[in-house]
Amino acid sequence: MTAIDPHIVNILKTLPEKPGIYRFLDKNGKILYIGKALNLKRRVSSYFNRESQLSGKLRVLAGKIRDIQHVVVNTELDARLLENNLIKKYQPRYNVQLKDDKSFPWICIKNEPFPRILSTRHVADDGSLYFGPYASVRMMKTLLDLIRQLYPLRTCKLNLSEANIDKGKYKVCLEYHIGNCTGPCVGNQSREDYDANIAEIKEIIKGNISTVIQSLKKKMMELAESMAFEKAQAIKEKLDILEKYQSKSTIVNPRISNVDVFSIISDEGSGYANYLKVVNGAVVQAHTIELKKKLDESEPELLSMAITDLRQRFDSRSVELLVPFHPGMELEGVRFTVPKRGDKKALLDLSLRNAKYFRMEKMKQLALVDPARHTRRILAQMQKDLKLKEPPTHIECFDNSNIQGRHPVAAMVHFTNAKPDKKQYRHYNIRTVSGPDDFASMEEIIYRRYRRLLEEKTPLPQLIVIDGGKGQLSSAVRSLERLGLRGKITVIGIAKKLEEIYFPHDPVPLYLDKTSETLRIIQHLRDEAHRFGITHHRKRRGKATIKSELTVIPGIGPNLAGRLLSHFKSVKKIRQASAGELEEVLGPSKAKGVYEYFRK
Repeated sequence: MTAIDPHIVNILKTLPEKPGIYRFLDKNGKILYIGKALNLKRRVSSYFNRESQLSGKLRVLAGKIRDIQHVVVNTELDARLLENNLIKKYQPRYNVQLKDDKSFPWICIKNEPFPRILSTRHVADDGSLYFGPYASVRMMKTLLDLIRQLYPLRTCKLNLSEANIDKGKYKVCLEYHIGNCTGPCVGNQSREDYDANIAEIKEIIKGNISTVIQSLKKKMMELAESMAFEKAQAIKEKLDILEKYQSKSTIVNPRISNVDVFSIISDEGSGYANYLKVVNGAVVQAHTIELKKKLDESEPELLSMAITDLRQRFDSRSVELLVPFHPGMELEGVRFTVPKRGDKKALLDLSLRNAKYFRMEKMKQLALVDPARHTRRILAQMQKDLKLKEPPTHIECFDNSNIQGRHPVAAMVHFTNAKPDKKQYRHYNIRTVSGPDDFASMEEIIYRRYRRLLEEKTPLPQLIVIDGGKGQLSSAVRSLERLGLRGKITVIGIAKKLEEIYFPHDPVPLYLDKTSETLRIIQHLRDEAHRFGITHHRKRRGKATIKSELTVIPGIGPNLAGRLLSHFKSVKKIRQASAGELEEVLGPSKAKGVYEYFRK
């Protein structure tokens, strides 16, 4: 790193050892990066420490810093919230971008006599109660439909003060006549009774359906004991609706209450974080966001950012957070749980599936809109996963086929930009190996393939994939060494049992994520090579079987058998041919022998 600006040195000396946020500014006073720290002095100084191992992007960032500003706060949580808000406001170039610009709907209980309940996208400081935001509009509408089905509530905008009702200013409307409202505007429903319904609705919105069910059951029994059977029946109908709704929404143990679930997956350029809000075993909120990486942030860093943002956005007060690993942050009054089994693990798996589906949809959209960019991203991910010197735009994969050592063949498939390039597929008949020796067969075909490419001065692939474990891989490496290509082409082997990846002279295999695109492409290569090789082997075996049926005829060898098949196309037609037809191909003597053989 170049010499540090004296102005920066003076700032570093005066930074407090307190929690807070810091802002890096360039020579024009534009914010480059906003970060948080438990210890401002230690964290900010690390960017300028010559001994620290900074990535390339961080070194570039540090070289552009001309000023540093900071704000001291009380706790780490305060720092996280302030950092989150400032990033959203200024969108610095080197900060993770929270890719989400939706305005989410809320359920509002208006601050008025006989409150209305409605959906809104604008939260106002008017004393009303707001529940949400709801990432799923469908989920919110389902909840509102349930509430309207259970409780007759007013929808009009009338000022239902006691004075106006007593004066008889209003008349009932159509909603009253069709049974959607009980007519509080004309005094048909008391304020206390209406507010009791609102209290139950609040519990339902919060997800505390079991509490409402227990309360209604108690009320129903009291009415039944007092012989008010019609009112008891009305409550029973409400109970049936609530229990049906609860049975549909409950996905795990209903004793899991007031829990937030967070999961994260990431690739070369982005992280995808999913959030689930669970109350009484039911998912009442679900949302996924994309976080664009800027400085190769790790998954714990991305997860901590997502937790801060989503809990603030959805105003979560949950005291337990289910996470795939500890995010390296502390929240006052909140405990992190990393479940390994049971219902909580099932919830975490559900969250992870949502994140994967979200990423999958993003990738599909990208592939449709910008296929070239999609391909570059996949190749960059493969380069990173396999530690290649350059993106593997050309990949070749080899596979052997034989049955008990007979008719040994091999196949090579070629992928260009991670897609099959069938014009460059090749078959090989093994020439120098007798018997079932996969290692020697692999050594032969690798040598033949790349000796020819060198002779023809054809560009070499960036990656060779061998279908097999250490033995086949070592055979391939020996051929590359003979050709002087060792180190110029990366060669790997993929074993079938656990889908582990082997590198030459490394006893420890690489295990890629089973859902990773890199492993998926390698598996596609392996499966395509196997399919192509088996097809060729079957054809060769079939021809050999047919020829053997003809070569048992006295005087007919492989050459004459081939000539017969070439002319008649099948053994059946040879069998049915007349002596004259056979004579045209074989001559009188050989034709007579074939004709008599098939007539016996």
